[in-house]
Amino acid sequence: MKVILTAINAKYIHSNLAVYCLRAYAKPYREEITIAEYTINQQTDDILMDLYKQKPDLLCFSCYIWNIEYVESILREIKKLFPALPVWLGGPEVSYDAQDVLKRFPQVTGVIKGEGEETFLELMDYYHGKKDDLSQIDGITWRSGETITDNPWRPVMDLSKVPFVYNHMEDFQHRIIYYESSRGCPFSCSYCLSSIDKCLRFRDLSLVKKELQFFIDHKVPQVKFVDRTFNCNRTHAMAIWRYLKEHDNGVTNFHFEVAADLLNEEELQLISGMRPGLIQLEIGVQSTNPETIREIHRTMDFKKVAGIVKKINEGHNIHQHLDLIAGLPYEDLQSFASSFNDVYKVRPEQLQLGFLKVLKGSHMEKKKHEYGLVFKDTPPYEVLYTKWLPYEDMMTLKSIENMVEIYYNSRQFANTMEYLEHEFSSPFHMYQCLGNFYEDKGYHKMNHSRIASYEILEEFICRYAGNESLPLYRELLTYDLYLRENIKNRPSFSGEYTVNKDELYDLYDNILPKNRELSAYANKNLRKMSHIEKFQFDVAGDGSRKETLLLFDYQKRDPLNRQAYVVRIWR
Repeated sequence: MKVILTAINAKYIHSNLAVYCLRAYAKPYREEITIAEYTINQQTDDILMDLYKQKPDLLCFSCYIWNIEYVESILREIKKLFPALPVWLGGPEVSYDAQDVLKRFPQVTGVIKGEGEETFLELMDYYHGKKDDLSQIDGITWRSGETITDNPWRPVMDLSKVPFVYNHMEDFQHRIIYYESSRGCPFSCSYCLSSIDKCLRFRDLSLVKKELQFFIDHKVPQVKFVDRTFNCNRTHAMAIWRYLKEHDNGVTNFHFEVAADLLNEEELQLISGMRPGLIQLEIGVQSTNPETIREIHRTMDFKKVAGIVKKINEGHNIHQHLDLIAGLPYEDLQSFASSFNDVYKVRPEQLQLGFLKVLKGSHMEKKKHEYGLVFKDTPPYEVLYTKWLPYEDMMTLKSIENMVEIYYNSRQFANTMEYLEHEFSSPFHMYQCLGNFYEDKGYHKMNHSRIASYEILEEFICRYAGNESLPLYRELLTYDLYLRENIKNRPSFSGEYTVNKDELYDLYDNILPKNRELSAYANKNLRKMSHIEKFQFDVAGDGSRKETLLLFDYQKRDPLNRQAYVVRIWR
């Protein structure tokens, strides 16, 4: 029997952990099961043709908000090619309205609801004649002729029974590795489907350590834990973090989604001693409006979160990614601006401005009329407006989101943007004005090179900053530019190269060799990997009027922001 588990991922570097878990759990049928992974960037015709060539006897699709439209398109055509082919769907996008899915798509035989390992194994038993009837399988909604039957949901399983899926790392070359050490979530956030499954359970720590060591031994670049709130069990989290610190291979990065306000002093002390880049933390703030936090059933003390994020920042060894969600109840533009400024103030490496997705089956969907919540009919069901936030304000936030991605999250303009804040009443106002500037100039309709983004920012600065401060801003832009790249063609705002050839030779041949810290840079082989620039302002310090000579070392880069190591040259 030829069984295909189909995953359509958002990007090529992604992999679908769910289908690999299904195949691994259905061990008796392992050799019959093929995983077919595609991306949403491929033509559906190409996917359809590839599936046709494989001639499946049973076809299954893993369904999420980012791929459901692609799956539906393929469903409409695949049964024309294989009229008798059983087709099954699974995943969060079909689990909570399974009967409606079957009514909409007569091509579908059934839906696996919720976690699917045990259900899929029993489904395989059925198609091999070991079960007489689909009514004997919990966790499915299925059709027989015109009749749709909704079987009971299956009780949650012991997570330690799910086999490890990464034994053959060659199957995951150039892919992000996803790993699960717990399922479920202790919280009840109304916008999230994890709140429906209250049964939080953990994988046995002895298994987890063994599997993490496998990743470490294979020097996997990045492992993303998909645990909804990794540190909700302190003992579990500490054991894993200790193990990673003690067995660090100097290469692998581990990503965790955490509740920052649950971190205690012991945990903070442990992670403060980790190699820069060993772990990174994603922290869902969503809003700092107390009324909003209460309404979405979220537990979060932002004052405590801010203190912890700042404390972690002091160690300069942990990448922190903080999230906000626009479109939540009781949050208007002014309230969201306050949330934005609160989060911006703690200076995370990334600030993700996201927009509410009204997921099927979530508490948020049930309250849509009360909230005046209007959202798109098509996935990912993103909010259009609420009774607090009209569509015009939502467009403003979309513009700000784009500016934050370019000028903050890229980390390419960090020093310029930090100084530029002084020209505006708040960071939110700065990005709002920047977004308006892009639209006024029509820049929002174009794709721009990195250098062009610097030039546009200089043009924006010229509009809002006084003439007396423009020389400093141009030097800050030049400083930020050289922090990331040893450019050969200087943009106009940088002017002529500030160190002439004679001075440069003197620095490399006479000045640097006499300085113990800088002598290594005198090596002719290293010169191509460095750059020396003279600044009239102390751009690497307080921006005061003070001539400064800086050397940028591109062999030594900051593991968090990829900026060059900078050395001040004293003469």
